[in-house]
Amino acid sequence: MPTRILPAVADPDAARAVTTLIGQLPDAEPAGPVTDSTQLVDTLARLAAGSLDELPEVVLVHERIGPVPALELIREVALRFPAVGVVLITSDASPVLFSAAMDSGARGLVTLPLGYEELASRVQAAAQWSTGVRRHLGAGADTPAGPGGTVVTVSGAKGGVGTTVTAVHLALAARASGHTVALVDMDLQGGDIASYLDVQFRRSLADLAAVDDISPRVLQDAVYVHETGLSLLLAPGEGERGEEVTDRSARQIVSALRGRHEVVVIDCGTHLDAAGAAAIEMADTALLVTTPDVVAVRAAKRVVRMWDRLQIRKPEESTVVVNRHQRSTEIQPALVQKITGTRLAAIAVPAHFKELAAVVDAGRLHDLDARSTVKQALWSLAGELGLVKAAAGQGRGRELVRAPDRGALGLRRRGAGRQ
Repeated sequence: MPTRILPAVADPDAARAVTTLIGQLPDAEPAGPVTDSTQLVDTLARLAAGSLDELPEVVLVHERIGPVPALELIREVALRFPAVGVVLITSDASPVLFSAAMDSGARGLVTLPLGYEELASRVQAAAQWSTGVRRHLGAGADTPAGPGGTVVTVSGAKGGVGTTVTAVHLALAARASGHTVALVDMDLQGGDIASYLDVQFRRSLADLAAVDDISPRVLQDAVYVHETGLSLLLAPGEGERGEEVTDRSARQIVSALRGRHEVVVIDCGTHLDAAGAAAIEMADTALLVTTPDVVAVRAAKRVVRMWDRLQIRKPEESTVVVNRHQRSTEIQPALVQKITGTRLAAIAVPAHFKELAAVVDAGRLHDLDARSTVKQALWSLAGELGLVKAAAGQGRGRELVRAPDRGALGLRRRGAGRQ
């Protein structure tokens, strides 16, 4: 039986060297190299969506893969695809790195410059381990080897554009359709989900930050189960504790939630920190909420460009949601899409925010009337994003508010060319 090997190497010269050497291994079936961490995880998720048998037996991770550091990438692959044997390629053969790689979930380590005998030995060992795991799990079994739940991040172009309201109602819509849903407040210094949902709970994201291995029991202790059925993981009550949540801990937390929930909605707020950046990078869908005014749209463009510069998310991989939309405003959704260079949600949320006043003041956002046009739009948005099961979603959102296309590109606010 051939051993399928997927190399993850960023440098073209190193990729050619690795691929050439892999091709000389007996019974090896090398795949084309992936060049960054996001591409590797996306490739494995796509293969796993078919079946466990579609995954490669061995993944080779080069030490200079990016943008996620190699050890963090190995940890994520090991958590999400436990039937894949990961081997680290590195120039550091120290016992410290070996121990760190094993702790992250690697099945072996190969030192640079690559040698045939060492590579063949490590690949064979990792492949045998992978085969044994798959035999134990059983073909077609319900295993955690797939991509896990859907992760959606919700970020704001600036403060006050409706990020938290959007995140909460996407989660509520998914839960109402029968999904298991986690709602995470990753606005670490100013998160308000607890206030919006009338929750008092002392545990938070910060309590998981120092945990190396987040077991189901540890996760359960940190999560608050709301009366709506949502599993809430809240921001720390003391804003300064937000610094404890690093990009590494954020990745572990998101991976743990994804493994136990069908939908994970993360409110990242408007301030980008390391934890939020990690969540946005890992997300299946990254939403950016803006309002149709010059200040907010300019802010949205800055955010999109920053995500691109930091290699967090490419513009075409992000989706803008226009909130407080009115057909009479000069800036229409299609113009926002043109300015930001992102995808555009088909649903625009209408400017009927007075409907929210009573439930927000009462801390009962989940009690928003079903006749509310804002709620109908947000729940329809959840359906557009695939967060609502089809059977439950039928008949919802009769008053869909769609982003108009006709003439939108022709409406140009004075000075818009200088965005």
